[in-house]
Amino acid sequence: MRGKEYEDEAVSYLRRKGYRILKRNYRTRFGEIDVIARLGKTLVFVEVKGGRGDPRFRVNERKLRRLELAINDYLSKADLTYDEIRLDVVEVTSKGIRHMVGINL
Repeated sequence: MRGKEYEDEAVSYLRRKGYRILKRNYRTRFGEIDVIARLGKTLVFVEVKGGRGDPRFRVNERKLRRLELAINDYLSKADLTYDEIRLDVVEVTSKGIRHMVGINL
């Protein structure tokens, strides 16, 4: 599978779980947010990782900092109301999908 296929799998999974997908591949000068979704009144930013081994370990401190900057960029431009926001990681591997629900930001 390739990056887009991992994201397609993750989006299908999130939809089945009741998430409403707002945007995919939001690009900023800081980097890209793979998926922006809504679950109830929570705005969820999703980093999708795929491949062999443990893809989630590729979400390191540097990546988290860039995601934080990209999220702030999106929030400064979006006209949305929400009660909370959080960052999740969805890992897609040959073993299936693992959804790591993040912390509130």
